[in-house]
Amino acid sequence: MKKSFFWFYLLVIYALCQLIGWGYIFIKYVPDRKGMVIGEGMIFLVIFVLAVIRLKKHFLQERRYAHQQQNFLLAVTHELKSPLASVKLYLQTILKRDLNREQQKAFLSNSLKDIERLDYLVENVLLATKLEGRSFNLPKEDFDFSALIDEILDRLQKNSCKTEILKPNIEQGIILHADKFAITNVVTNLVENAIKYSPPCAHVEVNLYRKGKDLIFKVSDRGIGIPDEEKRLIFNKFYRMGNESTRKTKGTGLGLYIVKSVLQKHDATIRVLNNDPVGSIFEVTFQNYAS
Repeated sequence: MKKSFFWFYLLVIYALCQLIGWGYIFIKYVPDRKGMVIGEGMIFLVIFVLAVIRLKKHFLQERRYAHQQQNFLLAVTHELKSPLASVKLYLQTILKRDLNREQQKAFLSNSLKDIERLDYLVENVLLATKLEGRSFNLPKEDFDFSALIDEILDRLQKNSCKTEILKPNIEQGIILHADKFAITNVVTNLVENAIKYSPPCAHVEVNLYRKGKDLIFKVSDRGIGIPDEEKRLIFNKFYRMGNESTRKTKGTGLGLYIVKSVLQKHDATIRVLNNDPVGSIFEVTFQNYAS
């Protein structure tokens, strides 16, 4: 990329030198058309400078996107390698050591959790790929949204912390017409993010309720919060908060991109609010909802 910028700047300097040189020659040999040459030259110079600025901006965006893609590949590799190594170790231990039934059950249970983590990662990548296709449509059906959230929270509660961490306030009996798989991904991503960026065993509140004609799904955490300048960027593909060298949380940068894309296909909106006194609130609104 540095070599590309070198040739880019070299070409810009060459073009400017050519412009100045040909302008000087025209003025020298056709002095009666000096005004026209200067006018045309200024118009060309303005267009040229604007084109250079736009091209440079495009180069910088491409470099940033390539860097994010590289980080994504590294993150995916790590996310795949860690649970695979864990499952391998558990199974090798079961085969090589004489464990009692309870120990075997505990090891197999932990292996199942790691496999579920792998399955979730693969589903995220596949869904993100599908969502990029403009012709891709999510198959919608009626399902019990309240029961789905309860099921997801029960699973995540078991995998997160032994003490009470998830505080659900779910209005029961809400039927949603949507893609169940995609909405499951939305709920899981938002709740897992809240857990991931919160202090150990902090409370994460999950709410579902009707508000007039709208349906509100809300996830509130007591984590590190999100700066105002990053609230719009966090939904970009591969984007992750913070610096790569100092970031402590795992992730691929796909979660919130998938959330925003899925909700757009359901004519729903999401906004990020500041929690009081600390943390963030992700509020999803299904407009003109009717159960």
